[in-house]
Amino acid sequence: MSTRSPVSVLGLGPMGQAMARTLLHAGHPVTVWNRTPRRAEGVVAAGARRAATPSEALAAGDPTILSLTDYRAMRDVLGGTTASLPGRTLVNLSSDTPDRTRDAAAWAAVHGAAFLAGGVMVPAPLVGTEAAYVYYSGPEDVMERHSGTLAAIGTPRYLGEDPGLAQLMYLANLDVFLTALSSLAHAVALLQSAGLNASDALPELMPTLAGIPAMLATGESPAAQIDAGEHPGDLSTVTMMGATADHIVEASEKAGVDLALPRAVQRHYLRAIGDGHGGDNWTRIIDGIRTPYEGA
Repeated sequence: MSTRSPVSVLGLGPMGQAMARTLLHAGHPVTVWNRTPRRAEGVVAAGARRAATPSEALAAGDPTILSLTDYRAMRDVLGGTTASLPGRTLVNLSSDTPDRTRDAAAWAAVHGAAFLAGGVMVPAPLVGTEAAYVYYSGPEDVMERHSGTLAAIGTPRYLGEDPGLAQLMYLANLDVFLTALSSLAHAVALLQSAGLNASDALPELMPTLAGIPAMLATGESPAAQIDAGEHPGDLSTVTMMGATADHIVEASEKAGVDLALPRAVQRHYLRAIGDGHGGDNWTRIIDGIRTPYEGA
């Protein structure tokens, strides 16, 4: 008989199923619930117990992990079960905005539940592997109480008491990820306009993406420059990078591909040049990103 703490998982999309299976493999009794019952069949066959209602799932495990579309879904699922919330711990690993996360934490507190927010930083197939890590924020004592259980999903990275901070860090990482994917798609479309296919283009583009960490490690740390507000243009300048951004916009327009992404990048450099920082390092563009023009 397992001596590990029982856990409930609400929401059985690919991520919820991966977490349920990982917790089962780690020896935790797992109870699951999903709005569409058939989605539970696989994890039930693997050893999970199916709850008929969210209330039944809440009663069966602590913590209860939520893997839903967004935080509105949490209210939809748990709104009729508030009598079951006192004394329970909710760990919401759904995606939403920091403000909605803070509102959800306050809602949980009103109903007597402890609340941790989190963001899983790997795709479902990597949950539970050495590559997996999860950002968390919320009450430190709650994090300490459940960190051993949550470590089965991925290495916990606790960011502090503010429940919105884990969500913000998750979104910041996805900001990098989604923008990189869009830039790759845009670059492929640009090359397709000259007759290359994606199979030819992507292998040529990937070394640039993979080389960014090494580039950022050359010379003074960009983080140090940004934190100090000092941006010496020893290795590159805003004017130089901005000229390349201009050329990308011009080439994209000539090729007939979408201009939204290259124009957004171009605008960052035009702003820094317009503010008199053309000789500074590219890191200077953060000033305009932090304080956009009125109406921008």
